[in-house]
Amino acid sequence: MTVAASFEIEYLQYLGPDGKPVGELPEAFRDPKALLPLFKQMLFVRTFDSKAIKLQRTGKLGTYAASLGHEATHVGIGASMKPEDVFAPSYREYGAQFMRGVKPREVLLYWGGDERGNDFAEAKNDYPWCVPISTQCLMAAGAALSFKLRGQDRIAVACCGDGGSSKTDFYAALNSSGAFKSPLVLCVVNNGWAISVPRHAQTGAATLAQKGLAGGLHCLQVDGNDLIAVLEGMRRATERARSGEGGSVIEFMTYRLHDHTTADDASRYRDEAEVKDGWTREPMTRLRTYLTDAGVWNEDEEAKWIEECGHKVDVEINAYLETPVQPVEAMFDHLYADPPADLLAQREQAIAREGRA
Repeated sequence: MTVAASFEIEYLQYLGPDGKPVGELPEAFRDPKALLPLFKQMLFVRTFDSKAIKLQRTGKLGTYAASLGHEATHVGIGASMKPEDVFAPSYREYGAQFMRGVKPREVLLYWGGDERGNDFAEAKNDYPWCVPISTQCLMAAGAALSFKLRGQDRIAVACCGDGGSSKTDFYAALNSSGAFKSPLVLCVVNNGWAISVPRHAQTGAATLAQKGLAGGLHCLQVDGNDLIAVLEGMRRATERARSGEGGSVIEFMTYRLHDHTTADDASRYRDEAEVKDGWTREPMTRLRTYLTDAGVWNEDEEAKWIEECGHKVDVEINAYLETPVQPVEAMFDHLYADPPADLLAQREQAIAREGRA
């Protein structure tokens, strides 16, 4: 038999769930002190996430998508990018976006129903949140191609979930990157569930990473709960992209410890034992253990930092709550340069219903 082609998907893991190294660490990430700022950022994200959920539960925020359990993947992705790069998120990558300069108050504005939250004050290169599944992958693919055509030293990074990797948008994006050898990194955050659909029910692929093989991309599977593995996987992919070697698909293996959103009740379709097992593999515990064993972190420092995180998040929450609500006509004023007559009529009706006509 003649074999036309054969492939393997490499799996990266450096810290086991117990926080102990499972092999030689990558040279770039051997200094535990270098990981401290990222661990502190992960703690900040978890603090923000917890307070955002409480805001929603008390009626001060709309539906919110929690990122509990994704902190290492998200922070690692954001830390691996340069300011001039482009990030195309889905709707829960707060850790990456905070690293990119997005303010927590902007996240809250968005989930509070105010689209001004998508007009980032600092991360001007990045795309807004994308609720339609995986369409952001096409946006990133277009940006990556433009960088190549212009000869710019920039890359585009997009995130989607395990369910999103089954969308045609995802496949079109990776096919484009393979055909044009453009600097695109597609990050598939595999948290085990596409809302209520388990990973095994929505694809027959042995790995989600291998989906990039058909497009000619470099493919890698990473323990998404291991910050070191995330950083190393992103380092390889971004260096390939910047050196003209083309795009990559990275599958980050993590777990969704919260409901899909605050509008979801995962207990209706997910066993409690599965969630309990997920907590044994979560990212914070293993990195905390590793840093503590290395002598660069301790309980007192963590308690002080968590208290500081709480204060920082409260400042952002107050900024969100104190932001004046837009007038009702704002929903009409930014759609068209020359609004059609029927839309103008609706605008006047909306104002009249507020008693301001």
